[in-house]
Amino acid sequence: MSRIRQAEKDYYRDDLPEIAVGDSVDVQVRIREGGKERIQTFSGTIIRIRGGGLGKTFTVRRIVAGEGVERIFPIHSPVIAGMKVTRHGKVRRARLYYLRDRVGKATRLREVLGKRPTAPKAKAAPAPAPAEEPEPAEVEASEA
Repeated sequence: MSRIRQAEKDYYRDDLPEIAVGDSVDVQVRIREGGKERIQTFSGTIIRIRGGGLGKTFTVRRIVAGEGVERIFPIHSPVIAGMKVTRHGKVRRARLYYLRDRVGKATRLREVLGKRPTAPKAKAAPAPAPAEEPEPAEVEASEA
């Protein structure tokens, strides 16, 4: 592991759910106003996930008063108080920019019911059994 990844390891968050492009999420964001702090929920569909390590971000899009609003969140940011996946969408693309051109019900995605399928992990091939040496056949001495 590189030194940078090793230094970043302390700042990774593991309290957030697994997310994927197409999921509908509620992101609780800490908002500071003066000396006070409150939590605001931003609900929408994840249209992009990019980066890696501490720089990994995801973009959430929603429609507010007929206008599209997108917000980019760093996954490991302390500004995110929590996140809840409300719906798993079934998509075949990594970037859902085509949703920007759609209006109303056309922005809906198919839903994955139940648990999201994961890629099967490759199993290690079983170790071959040690080869047994055949027992030598008993040789009968022929009487001559």
